Amino acid sequence: MKKIIFATGNENKMKEIRQIMGDMDVEILSMKEAGISADIVEDGKTFEENAVIKAKAIADLTKEIVLADDSGLEIDYINKEPGIYSARYMGEDTSYHIKNQNLIDRLKDAKEEERTARFVCAIAAAFPDGEVLTTIGTIEGTIAYEEKGENGFGYDPIFYVPEFGCTTAELSEEAKNKVSHRGNALRAMKEKLKAKI
Repeated sequence: MKKIIFATGNENKMKEIRQIMGDMDVEILSMKEAGISADIVEDGKTFEENAVIKAKAIADLTKEIVLADDSGLEIDYINKEPGIYSARYMGEDTSYHIKNQNLIDRLKDAKEEERTARFVCAIAAAFPDGEVLTTIGTIEGTIAYEEKGENGFGYDPIFYVPEFGCTTAELSEEAKNKVSHRGNALRAMKEKLKAKI
């Protein structure tokens, strides 16, 4: 069975990845499960550049097929912040409850139509031969007025999806995977991988 390493230590993310890619005949390991510890400097200017940096760094180390993602929240009213700094916004050790409240506060003067936002996810696949494939997935929504829902993580409780009438943290895992930015990017990547492996 082919092995793919996903360059993350985030268990929530690994759960999503395994659910979406479960029908592929591959073993998907996190960096921790593969016994890899690496400090990668993500100094790209876009989600895509950061995903490629991560995937290539781990592929060079392991000589395995490596997937990596970089994702975040873009809020139009505040110049697409927090963007590529989503995880590091207000400091990596700051709780998302505090980060979410800060973003809600920064939008206190925004009109309803100015609260538009999107989650963006770029996924890169790096192969031992040096080839790199990338995909991008998005989900459009607005910033809610308060946190709602327990099912998501990160910024999910403040990301409201009008077509569902709730935040992504109020969606079931199954429903979220069908529409999420990571779900969209992973499904596109899965098709590219099927053609390749």
